[in-house]
Amino acid sequence: MLVLVAPGQGAQKPGFLSPWLDLPGVTERLEEWSAAIDLDLIRYGTEADADEILDTAVAQPLLVAAALVSTSALLEGHDPVRALGATSGHSVGELAATVNAGVLPADTVMSLVRTRADAMADAAAVTETGMAAVLGGEPEAVTAYLAELGLTPANMNGGGQIVAAGTTEQVAALVAAPPEGAKVRALKVAGAFHTSHMAPAVSTLETAVKDVDPSDPVIPYVSNKDGQVVRSGTEIVRRLVGQVANPVRWDLCMETFGALGVTAMIEVCPGGTLTGLARRGLPGVERVALKSPDDLDKARALVSEHEAAAATAAGTAE
Repeated sequence: MLVLVAPGQGAQKPGFLSPWLDLPGVTERLEEWSAAIDLDLIRYGTEADADEILDTAVAQPLLVAAALVSTSALLEGHDPVRALGATSGHSVGELAATVNAGVLPADTVMSLVRTRADAMADAAAVTETGMAAVLGGEPEAVTAYLAELGLTPANMNGGGQIVAAGTTEQVAALVAAPPEGAKVRALKVAGAFHTSHMAPAVSTLETAVKDVDPSDPVIPYVSNKDGQVVRSGTEIVRRLVGQVANPVRWDLCMETFGALGVTAMIEVCPGGTLTGLARRGLPGVERVALKSPDDLDKARALVSEHEAAAATAAGTAE
């Protein structure tokens, strides 16, 4: 079984979209989205420096656009319903996963991610906040220590990683005195995402999705909220709205992948983060990260292999 996943904020790097523009149709698609959401995705993905793409209002639409164009390149000529056993995304990557699952069209998702990004950037501007990765330590002891500092375990990522979020002072206290047996690394993000600090963004998104008409997923969709497979498009959209102010349970998503029998994972552009977590969280699972179009051949071979296996199984069942 093959799972397709999309990374979240922080995965972007200067110039990471440049090689993808050489693929047919990518430049035109990015130009259309750029005009629709009033954000120059091509410039930010090819010329902007690290500080420019750190901005939440830029990073989130850029990441979703990259996920969508790389997924299209990967699945061209394939039947995703047969090839994919599940799909998911980390934080903003969940929006890309709704397209993979057939819940929302790409244009709608690009509009929503623009709204989400602006709303979260505005919420982050109210108080100086930040995030830090805690690597190692006993999970229960780490979360208890975070609570003592007033921090929220915003991302329970599995594989020995918990991302803490809170005010700048709270994060600084964590960096200065890590939990026992753990290392702490401050993250270059512009806010305490997936915490109560993002509550104002929830109401903005609730308004934004009122006219959205989702379809039920045609590919199993695994939710960040609790790692469950969600089979209702309406419920998926409801979860997407609330998720901006609640922790990402990627650890539970990986548990579900394991329970579903996932044997391979492809992480779309800019890949690397989630396949890295799977190294410890899903040992034995084959992993391919799409960092550039050079990785497409290996990933397409996995897609073809799983599509053929599904076709054989369907034929046997008949």
